[in-house]
Amino acid sequence: MRPGLIGLVFLCCLSAHGQVTFSGSIRSRIENWDWFTADSGDHSYTFDGSTIRFGVSQVRRKFDWNLELEIPVLLNLPTNAVAAGVQGQLGQGASYYVANDKQSNVAMLFPKQAFVRWKSDVASIRVGRFEFQDGSEVTAKDPTLAVLKRDRIQQRLIGPFGFTHVMRSFDGFHYVYNKPKINYTLVAATPTRGVFQVDGWGWMKVAFAYASATGQTQTKSTTGEWRAFAIWYDDWRQIIKPGAGLAKIQIGTYGAHYVQVTKTPIGSIDLLGEFALQNGKWGALDQRAGMVDLEAGFQPNILPRLKPWIRGGYYYGSGDKDPNDSKHGTFFQLLPTARPYAQFPFYDMMNNVDRFAMLTLRPHQRISFKTEEHMLRLASRNDLWYAGGGAYQPWTFGYQSRSASGAAGLANLFGGSIDVTINSHFSLSPYYGYAAGKSVIQAIYPKGKDGHLAFLELNYRF
Repeated sequence: MRPGLIGLVFLCCLSAHGQVTFSGSIRSRIENWDWFTADSGDHSYTFDGSTIRFGVSQVRRKFDWNLELEIPVLLNLPTNAVAAGVQGQLGQGASYYVANDKQSNVAMLFPKQAFVRWKSDVASIRVGRFEFQDGSEVTAKDPTLAVLKRDRIQQRLIGPFGFTHVMRSFDGFHYVYNKPKINYTLVAATPTRGVFQVDGWGWMKVAFAYASATGQTQTKSTTGEWRAFAIWYDDWRQIIKPGAGLAKIQIGTYGAHYVQVTKTPIGSIDLLGEFALQNGKWGALDQRAGMVDLEAGFQPNILPRLKPWIRGGYYYGSGDKDPNDSKHGTFFQLLPTARPYAQFPFYDMMNNVDRFAMLTLRPHQRISFKTEEHMLRLASRNDLWYAGGGAYQPWTFGYQSRSASGAAGLANLFGGSIDVTINSHFSLSPYYGYAAGKSVIQAIYPKGKDGHLAFLELNYRF
Protein backbone atom coordinates (compact mmCIF):
# COMPACT_ATOMS: atom_id res chain seq x y z
CA MET A 1 0.00 0.00 0.00
CA ARG A 2 1.45 3.33 -1.10
CA PRO A 3 0.69 6.89 0.08
CA GLY A 4 -2.65 7.24 -1.75
CA LEU A 5 -4.66 5.30 0.80
CA ILE A 6 -2.82 6.94 3.69
CA GLY A 7 -3.88 10.29 2.23
CA LEU A 8 -7.50 9.11 2.18
CA VAL A 9 -7.32 8.32 5.87
CA PHE A 10 -5.77 11.72 6.60
CA LEU A 11 -8.59 13.47 4.72
CA CYS A 12 -11.07 11.64 6.93
CA CYS A 13 -9.05 12.73 9.95
CA LEU A 14 -9.14 16.37 8.94
CA SER A 15 -12.85 16.38 8.14
CA ALA A 16 -13.96 14.49 11.24
CA HIS A 17 -15.15 16.00 14.46
CA GLY A 18 -14.79 14.45 17.86
CA GLN A 19 -12.14 12.97 20.08
CA VAL A 20 -9.07 11.47 18.45
CA THR A 21 -7.31 8.64 20.33
CA PHE A 22 -3.53 8.29 20.36
CA SER A 23 -2.13 4.87 21.26
CA GLY A 24 0.99 2.79 20.91
CA SER A 25 2.99 -0.18 22.08
CA ILE A 26 6.57 -1.40 22.34
CA ARG A 27 7.38 -5.09 22.33
CA SER A 28 10.98 -6.14 22.84
CA ARG A 29 12.20 -9.73 22.89
CA ILE A 30 15.66 -11.19 23.42
CA GLU A 31 15.80 -14.56 21.67
CA ASN A 32 18.35 -17.33 22.16
CA TRP A 33 18.20 -19.99 19.44
CA ASP A 34 20.08 -23.26 19.70
CA TRP A 35 19.01 -24.92 16.47
CA PHE A 36 19.78 -28.52 15.55
CA THR A 37 23.54 -28.83 14.97
CA ALA A 38 24.56 -28.38 11.34
CA ASP A 39 27.79 -29.37 9.60
CA SER A 40 28.68 -25.68 9.25
CA GLY A 41 27.44 -22.31 10.46
CA ASP A 42 26.40 -21.03 13.88
CA HIS A 43 23.42 -22.97 15.16
CA SER A 44 23.49 -21.17 18.54
CA TYR A 45 23.10 -17.38 18.79
CA THR A 46 21.23 -14.55 20.51
CA PHE A 47 19.60 -11.48 18.96
CA ASP A 48 17.12 -8.76 19.89
CA GLY A 49 13.96 -7.80 18.06
CA SER A 50 11.64 -4.93 18.91
CA THR A 51 8.35 -3.78 17.43
CA ILE A 52 7.27 -0.17 17.95
CA ARG A 53 3.70 0.75 16.99
CA PHE A 54 1.96 4.11 17.35
CA GLY A 55 -1.22 5.44 15.83
CA VAL A 56 -4.22 7.71 15.85
CA SER A 57 -7.84 6.63 15.53
CA GLN A 58 -11.38 7.88 15.92
CA VAL A 59 -14.66 6.06 16.49
CA ARG A 60 -17.89 7.74 15.41
CA ARG A 61 -21.47 6.53 15.07
CA LYS A 62 -21.43 6.06 11.28
CA PHE A 63 -17.73 5.55 10.59
CA ASP A 64 -14.33 5.25 12.18
CA TRP A 65 -10.76 5.36 10.97
CA ASN A 66 -7.34 4.17 12.09
CA LEU A 67 -3.83 5.14 11.05
CA GLU A 68 -1.05 3.14 12.69
CA LEU A 69 2.69 3.17 11.92
CA GLU A 70 5.20 0.49 12.82
CA ILE A 71 8.97 0.42 13.24
CA PRO A 72 10.57 -3.04 13.55
CA VAL A 73 14.13 -2.98 14.90
CA LEU A 74 16.40 -6.03 14.60
CA LEU A 75 19.80 -6.03 16.33
CA ASN A 76 22.70 -8.49 16.33
CA LEU A 77 21.24 -10.90 13.78
CA PRO A 78 23.50 -13.92 13.23
CA THR A 79 25.76 -13.51 10.18
CA ASN A 80 26.75 -17.18 9.85
CA ALA A 81 23.61 -19.19 10.62
CA VAL A 82 22.89 -20.62 7.17
CA ALA A 83 24.27 -24.07 6.41
CA ALA A 84 24.73 -25.66 3.02
CA GLY A 85 22.13 -27.85 1.35
CA VAL A 86 19.09 -29.23 3.12
CA GLN A 87 20.27 -28.07 6.57
CA GLY A 88 19.52 -24.52 5.43
CA GLN A 89 18.57 -21.64 7.73
CA LEU A 90 19.35 -22.45 11.36
CA GLY A 91 16.38 -20.83 13.10
CA GLN A 92 14.49 -17.59 12.68
CA GLY A 93 17.53 -15.40 13.31
CA ALA A 94 18.90 -16.70 10.03
CA SER A 95 15.55 -16.03 8.33
CA TYR A 96 15.62 -12.37 9.42
CA TYR A 97 19.22 -12.00 8.27
CA VAL A 98 18.62 -13.49 4.79
CA ALA A 99 15.34 -11.60 4.27
CA ASN A 100 16.99 -8.23 4.96
CA ASP A 101 19.86 -8.34 2.45
CA LYS A 102 22.18 -9.97 4.99
CA GLN A 103 22.28 -7.03 7.37
CA SER A 104 22.88 -7.70 11.05
CA ASN A 105 21.19 -4.50 12.30
CA VAL A 106 18.17 -3.17 10.44
CA ALA A 107 14.99 -1.11 10.95
CA MET A 108 12.28 0.59 8.86
CA LEU A 109 9.10 2.67 9.18
CA PHE A 110 5.91 1.66 7.35
CA PRO A 111 2.10 1.84 7.79
CA LYS A 112 0.83 -1.14 9.76
CA GLN A 113 -2.84 -0.15 9.46
CA ALA A 114 -4.61 2.59 7.51
CA PHE A 115 -8.31 2.07 7.00
CA VAL A 116 -11.70 3.74 6.99
CA ARG A 117 -14.77 1.82 8.22
CA TRP A 118 -18.39 2.72 7.45
CA LYS A 119 -21.02 1.09 9.66
CA SER A 120 -24.72 0.76 10.40
CA ASP A 121 -26.51 -0.92 13.30
CA VAL A 122 -25.89 -4.43 11.92
CA ALA A 123 -23.21 -4.11 9.22
CA SER A 124 -19.84 -2.54 8.55
CA ILE A 125 -17.23 -2.43 5.83
CA ARG A 126 -13.66 -1.28 6.17
CA VAL A 127 -11.35 -0.51 3.28
CA GLY A 128 -7.60 -0.10 3.40
CA ARG A 129 -4.84 -1.84 5.33
CA PHE A 130 -5.90 -3.83 8.38
CA GLU A 131 -5.17 -6.88 10.51
CA PHE A 132 -7.38 -9.96 10.29
CA GLN A 133 -7.50 -13.34 12.03
CA ASP A 134 -9.75 -16.11 10.84
CA GLY A 135 -11.91 -17.44 13.66
CA SER A 136 -12.10 -14.06 15.45
CA GLU A 137 -15.38 -12.94 13.90
CA VAL A 138 -17.42 -13.11 17.14
CA THR A 139 -16.23 -12.07 20.60
CA ALA A 140 -16.91 -14.77 23.19
CA LYS A 141 -18.54 -13.68 26.45
CA ASP A 142 -17.48 -16.77 28.39
CA PRO A 143 -13.81 -16.31 29.49
CA THR A 144 -12.86 -19.96 28.92
CA LEU A 145 -14.37 -19.91 25.44
CA ALA A 146 -12.51 -16.68 24.72
CA VAL A 147 -9.16 -18.25 25.66
CA LEU A 148 -9.85 -21.33 23.54
CA LYS A 149 -10.73 -19.18 20.54
CA ARG A 150 -7.62 -17.02 21.01
CA ASP A 151 -5.14 -19.87 21.54
CA ARG A 152 -6.59 -22.82 19.59
CA ILE A 153 -8.83 -21.52 16.78
CA GLN A 154 -7.94 -18.02 15.64
CA GLN A 155 -5.37 -17.33 12.88
CA ARG A 156 -4.82 -21.02 12.18
CA LEU A 157 -5.10 -20.31 8.44
CA ILE A 158 -5.03 -16.50 8.11
CA GLY A 159 -3.31 -14.19 10.57
CA PRO A 160 -0.75 -11.39 11.01
CA PHE A 161 2.09 -13.75 12.11
CA GLY A 162 2.27 -11.77 15.32
CA PHE A 163 5.24 -13.64 16.84
CA THR A 164 7.59 -12.19 14.25
CA HIS A 165 8.97 -8.71 14.77
CA VAL A 166 7.56 -7.30 11.53
CA MET A 167 4.27 -9.20 11.12
CA ARG A 168 1.95 -8.79 8.13
CA SER A 169 -1.24 -6.87 7.36
CA PHE A 170 -3.82 -7.14 4.59
CA ASP A 171 -4.82 -4.60 1.96
CA GLY A 172 -8.40 -4.94 0.76
CA PHE A 173 -11.90 -4.85 2.21
CA HIS A 174 -13.54 -6.50 5.24
CA TYR A 175 -17.34 -6.73 5.40
CA VAL A 176 -19.28 -7.80 8.52
CA TYR A 177 -23.00 -8.43 8.97
CA ASN A 178 -23.63 -9.09 12.65
CA LYS A 179 -26.90 -10.07 14.32
CA PRO A 180 -27.34 -11.41 17.86
CA LYS A 181 -27.54 -15.04 16.68
CA ILE A 182 -25.29 -15.06 13.62
CA ASN A 183 -22.34 -13.28 12.05
CA TYR A 184 -21.44 -13.20 8.36
CA THR A 185 -17.94 -12.06 7.36
CA LEU A 186 -16.40 -11.46 3.94
CA VAL A 187 -12.76 -10.49 3.32
CA ALA A 188 -10.91 -10.03 0.05
CA ALA A 189 -7.32 -8.88 0.34
CA THR A 190 -3.69 -9.25 -0.56
CA PRO A 191 -1.10 -9.80 2.19
CA THR A 192 1.58 -7.18 2.68
CA ARG A 193 5.27 -7.86 2.80
CA GLY A 194 6.89 -8.12 6.20
CA VAL A 195 7.12 -11.03 8.67
CA PHE A 196 10.93 -11.43 8.51
CA GLN A 197 11.58 -8.54 6.11
CA VAL A 198 11.47 -5.10 7.79
CA ASP A 199 10.15 -3.46 4.62
CA GLY A 200 6.40 -3.85 5.12
CA TRP A 201 5.30 -1.39 2.44
CA GLY A 202 4.66 -3.39 -0.68
CA TRP A 203 2.47 -6.14 -2.06
CA MET A 204 3.05 -9.55 -3.59
CA LYS A 205 1.28 -11.50 -6.32
CA VAL A 206 -0.80 -13.30 -3.68
CA ALA A 207 -4.46 -12.80 -2.79
CA PHE A 208 -7.29 -14.52 -0.93
CA ALA A 209 -11.04 -14.32 -0.41
CA TYR A 210 -12.60 -15.47 2.87
CA ALA A 211 -16.24 -16.03 3.82
CA SER A 212 -17.67 -17.34 7.08
CA ALA A 213 -20.85 -17.77 9.07
CA THR A 214 -20.49 -17.91 12.86
CA GLY A 215 -23.01 -18.46 15.63
CA GLN A 216 -22.90 -18.94 19.38
CA THR A 217 -25.10 -21.19 21.51
CA GLN A 218 -26.07 -20.78 25.15
CA THR A 219 -27.85 -22.98 27.69
CA LYS A 220 -27.91 -22.89 31.46
CA SER A 221 -24.67 -24.87 31.76
CA THR A 222 -23.12 -24.79 28.26
CA THR A 223 -21.66 -22.09 26.04
CA GLY A 224 -20.62 -22.92 22.50
CA GLU A 225 -19.65 -21.54 19.12
CA TRP A 226 -19.76 -22.90 15.58
CA ARG A 227 -18.27 -21.53 12.37
CA ALA A 228 -18.38 -22.62 8.73
CA PHE A 229 -15.88 -21.02 6.36
CA ALA A 230 -14.51 -21.05 2.82
CA ILE A 231 -11.22 -19.55 1.59
CA TRP A 232 -9.94 -19.10 -1.94
CA TYR A 233 -6.15 -18.61 -2.16
CA ASP A 234 -4.16 -17.61 -5.26
CA ASP A 235 -0.35 -17.35 -5.49
CA TRP A 236 0.90 -16.43 -8.98
CA ARG A 237 4.45 -15.39 -8.06
CA GLN A 238 7.13 -16.61 -10.49
CA ILE A 239 9.14 -18.46 -7.86
CA ILE A 240 9.92 -22.11 -7.14
CA LYS A 241 7.16 -23.76 -5.13
CA PRO A 242 7.78 -27.33 -3.85
CA GLY A 243 6.08 -29.72 -6.24
CA ALA A 244 4.68 -26.91 -8.45
CA GLY A 245 7.79 -25.33 -9.95
CA LEU A 246 7.10 -21.82 -11.24
CA ALA A 247 3.39 -22.50 -11.81
CA LYS A 248 0.67 -20.76 -9.81
CA ILE A 249 -1.15 -22.22 -6.80
CA GLN A 250 -4.94 -21.91 -6.64
CA ILE A 251 -6.53 -23.60 -3.62
CA GLY A 252 -10.00 -23.72 -2.11
CA THR A 253 -10.24 -24.49 1.61
CA TYR A 254 -13.59 -25.41 3.18
CA GLY A 255 -14.07 -26.18 6.85
CA ALA A 256 -15.79 -25.65 10.17
CA HIS A 257 -15.13 -25.56 13.88
CA TYR A 258 -17.18 -26.16 17.00
CA VAL A 259 -16.12 -25.42 20.55
CA GLN A 260 -18.10 -25.61 23.78
CA VAL A 261 -17.58 -25.18 27.51
CA THR A 262 -19.82 -27.06 29.95
CA LYS A 263 -19.94 -26.32 33.67
CA THR A 264 -20.45 -29.41 35.84
CA PRO A 265 -20.44 -29.98 39.62
CA ILE A 266 -16.83 -31.24 39.42
CA GLY A 267 -15.50 -28.53 37.11
CA SER A 268 -15.62 -27.13 33.57
CA ILE A 269 -15.22 -29.41 30.56
CA ASP A 270 -14.31 -28.04 27.14
CA LEU A 271 -14.47 -29.75 23.75
CA LEU A 272 -13.07 -28.44 20.47
CA GLY A 273 -13.13 -29.76 16.94
CA GLU A 274 -12.04 -28.26 13.63
CA PHE A 275 -11.61 -29.68 10.14
CA ALA A 276 -10.82 -28.40 6.66
CA LEU A 277 -10.68 -29.91 3.18
CA GLN A 278 -8.79 -28.53 0.18
CA ASN A 279 -9.11 -28.78 -3.59
CA GLY A 280 -7.82 -26.78 -6.53
CA LYS A 281 -4.50 -26.75 -8.38
CA TRP A 282 -0.96 -27.06 -7.09
CA GLY A 283 0.79 -26.19 -10.29
CA ALA A 284 -0.08 -29.01 -12.68
CA LEU A 285 -1.23 -31.24 -9.81
CA ASP A 286 -4.71 -31.55 -8.33
CA GLN A 287 -4.82 -30.36 -4.71
CA ARG A 288 -6.53 -32.94 -2.49
CA ALA A 289 -5.72 -32.44 1.18
CA GLY A 290 -7.23 -31.95 4.62
CA MET A 291 -6.74 -31.43 8.33
CA VAL A 292 -8.57 -32.30 11.53
CA ASP A 293 -8.02 -31.11 15.11
CA LEU A 294 -9.73 -32.69 18.15
CA GLU A 295 -9.17 -31.36 21.68
CA ALA A 296 -10.62 -31.64 25.17
CA GLY A 297 -9.92 -30.01 28.51
CA PHE A 298 -10.92 -30.11 32.16
CA GLN A 299 -10.72 -27.47 34.90
CA PRO A 300 -11.41 -29.42 38.12
CA ASN A 301 -12.82 -27.72 41.19
CA ILE A 302 -9.70 -28.54 43.20
CA LEU A 303 -6.63 -26.56 44.20
CA PRO A 304 -8.50 -23.24 43.92
CA ARG A 305 -5.33 -21.26 44.49
CA LEU A 306 -3.74 -22.75 41.36
CA LYS A 307 -6.85 -23.11 39.14
CA PRO A 308 -5.43 -26.01 37.07
CA TRP A 309 -6.51 -26.53 33.47
CA ILE A 310 -5.58 -29.82 31.80
CA ARG A 311 -5.97 -30.20 28.03
CA GLY A 312 -5.02 -32.72 25.39
CA GLY A 313 -5.59 -33.26 21.71
CA TYR A 314 -4.73 -34.75 18.36
CA TYR A 315 -3.98 -32.86 15.14
CA TYR A 316 -3.56 -34.35 11.66
CA GLY A 317 -2.52 -32.35 8.59
CA SER A 318 -2.25 -34.54 5.52
CA GLY A 319 0.96 -35.14 3.60
CA ASP A 320 1.62 -36.19 0.01
CA LYS A 321 1.85 -39.99 -0.03
CA ASP A 322 3.03 -40.32 -3.65
CA PRO A 323 5.09 -37.45 -5.13
CA ASN A 324 4.97 -39.10 -8.55
CA ASP A 325 1.18 -39.18 -9.09
CA SER A 326 -1.11 -36.41 -10.35
CA LYS A 327 -2.29 -35.29 -6.90
CA HIS A 328 -0.74 -33.03 -4.27
CA GLY A 329 -1.83 -34.27 -0.86
CA THR A 330 -0.04 -31.84 1.47
CA PHE A 331 -2.41 -29.68 3.49
CA PHE A 332 -1.42 -26.07 2.79
CA GLN A 333 -1.67 -23.69 5.75
CA LEU A 334 -2.08 -20.50 3.65
CA LEU A 335 -1.16 -17.34 5.64
CA PRO A 336 -1.27 -18.30 9.33
CA THR A 337 0.22 -17.13 12.57
CA ALA A 338 2.19 -20.29 13.20
CA ARG A 339 3.37 -19.94 16.78
CA PRO A 340 0.14 -20.45 18.80
CA TYR A 341 0.19 -24.00 17.45
CA ALA A 342 3.99 -24.43 17.51
CA GLN A 343 5.46 -22.65 20.53
CA PHE A 344 8.96 -23.57 19.35
CA PRO A 345 8.30 -22.83 15.66
CA PHE A 346 10.48 -25.41 13.93
CA TYR A 347 7.37 -27.05 12.44
CA ASP A 348 3.87 -26.12 11.29
CA MET A 349 0.57 -27.83 10.40
CA MET A 350 1.65 -29.18 6.99
CA ASN A 351 2.35 -32.93 6.71
CA ASN A 352 2.18 -33.14 10.48
CA VAL A 353 0.72 -35.34 13.21
CA ASP A 354 0.71 -33.70 16.65
CA ARG A 355 -0.40 -35.49 19.82
CA PHE A 356 -0.20 -33.03 22.69
CA ALA A 357 -0.96 -32.35 26.34
CA MET A 358 -1.09 -29.01 28.16
CA LEU A 359 -1.25 -27.87 31.77
CA THR A 360 -2.06 -24.31 32.80
CA LEU A 361 -1.84 -22.99 36.38
CA ARG A 362 -3.17 -19.58 37.38
CA PRO A 363 -2.04 -18.82 40.95
CA HIS A 364 -2.89 -15.14 40.58
CA GLN A 365 -5.08 -13.09 38.25
CA ARG A 366 -1.90 -11.53 36.87
CA ILE A 367 0.24 -14.68 36.64
CA SER A 368 -0.20 -17.73 34.43
CA PHE A 369 2.08 -20.77 34.01
CA LYS A 370 1.72 -23.02 30.96
CA THR A 371 3.52 -26.21 30.00
CA GLU A 372 3.11 -28.25 26.82
CA GLU A 373 4.34 -31.56 25.47
CA HIS A 374 4.02 -32.44 21.77
CA MET A 375 4.80 -35.77 20.13
CA LEU A 376 5.41 -34.86 16.50
CA ARG A 377 5.71 -37.01 13.41
CA LEU A 378 5.20 -36.54 9.69
CA ALA A 379 1.85 -37.63 8.28
CA SER A 380 3.65 -39.04 5.23
CA ARG A 381 7.25 -40.21 5.22
CA ASN A 382 7.30 -39.62 1.43
CA ASP A 383 6.66 -35.90 1.89
CA LEU A 384 8.75 -33.07 3.39
CA TRP A 385 9.27 -31.51 6.82
CA TYR A 386 7.79 -28.00 6.61
CA ALA A 387 8.18 -24.85 8.72
CA GLY A 388 7.04 -21.27 8.20
CA GLY A 389 4.00 -19.02 8.03
CA GLY A 390 3.32 -18.17 4.41
CA ALA A 391 4.22 -15.57 1.79
CA TYR A 392 6.07 -12.47 2.98
CA GLN A 393 8.17 -11.26 0.03
CA PRO A 394 7.92 -11.67 -3.76
CA TRP A 395 11.00 -13.89 -4.17
CA THR A 396 10.57 -16.28 -1.21
CA PHE A 397 7.93 -19.00 -1.01
CA GLY A 398 7.35 -18.48 2.73
CA TYR A 399 7.78 -22.07 3.88
CA GLN A 400 11.03 -23.96 4.34
CA SER A 401 10.96 -27.62 3.39
CA ARG A 402 13.42 -30.42 4.03
CA SER A 403 13.45 -33.98 2.75
CA ALA A 404 12.46 -36.60 5.32
CA SER A 405 14.60 -39.27 3.61
CA GLY A 406 11.89 -41.85 4.22
CA ALA A 407 11.72 -41.21 7.98
CA ALA A 408 8.58 -40.17 9.91
CA GLY A 409 9.49 -39.34 13.52
CA LEU A 410 10.10 -35.59 13.91
CA ALA A 411 10.55 -34.63 17.58
CA ASN A 412 9.19 -34.58 21.09
CA LEU A 413 8.76 -30.97 22.21
CA PHE A 414 8.69 -29.88 25.85
CA GLY A 415 8.06 -26.23 26.65
CA GLY A 416 6.95 -23.84 29.34
CA SER A 417 6.06 -20.16 29.62
CA ILE A 418 5.07 -17.64 32.29
CA ASP A 419 2.86 -14.66 31.55
CA VAL A 420 3.07 -11.87 34.14
CA THR A 421 0.89 -8.77 33.92
CA ILE A 422 2.69 -6.17 35.99
CA ASN A 423 0.09 -3.44 35.53
CA SER A 424 -2.18 -2.07 32.81
CA HIS A 425 0.86 -0.98 30.80
CA PHE A 426 3.58 -3.62 31.37
CA SER A 427 3.68 -7.39 30.90
CA LEU A 428 6.52 -9.89 30.94
CA SER A 429 6.74 -13.33 29.27
CA PRO A 430 9.69 -15.74 29.43
CA TYR A 431 9.62 -19.01 27.45
CA TYR A 432 11.81 -22.11 27.13
CA GLY A 433 11.36 -24.99 24.71
CA TYR A 434 13.38 -28.16 24.18
CA ALA A 435 13.00 -30.31 21.08
CA ALA A 436 14.31 -33.87 21.29
CA GLY A 437 14.79 -34.69 17.63
CA LYS A 438 13.85 -38.06 16.19
CA SER A 439 14.61 -39.89 12.95
CA VAL A 440 13.78 -37.06 10.49
CA ILE A 441 15.94 -34.50 12.30
CA GLN A 442 18.62 -37.08 13.06
CA ALA A 443 19.00 -37.80 9.34
CA ILE A 444 19.35 -34.10 8.44
CA TYR A 445 21.42 -33.00 11.45
CA PRO A 446 23.54 -36.03 12.44
CA LYS A 447 25.90 -33.87 14.53
CA GLY A 448 23.11 -32.85 16.93
CA LYS A 449 19.42 -33.70 16.72
CA ASP A 450 18.23 -31.65 19.75
CA GLY A 451 17.24 -27.98 19.71
CA HIS A 452 16.45 -25.24 22.23
CA LEU A 453 14.65 -21.91 22.16
CA ALA A 454 14.57 -19.43 25.04
CA PHE A 455 13.37 -15.84 25.07
CA LEU A 456 12.33 -13.03 27.36
CA GLU A 457 9.64 -10.68 26.06
CA LEU A 458 8.59 -7.31 27.49
CA ASN A 459 5.43 -5.51 26.37
CA TYR A 460 4.58 -1.88 27.07
CA ARG A 461 1.32 -0.28 25.97
CA PHE A 462 0.35 3.38 26.12
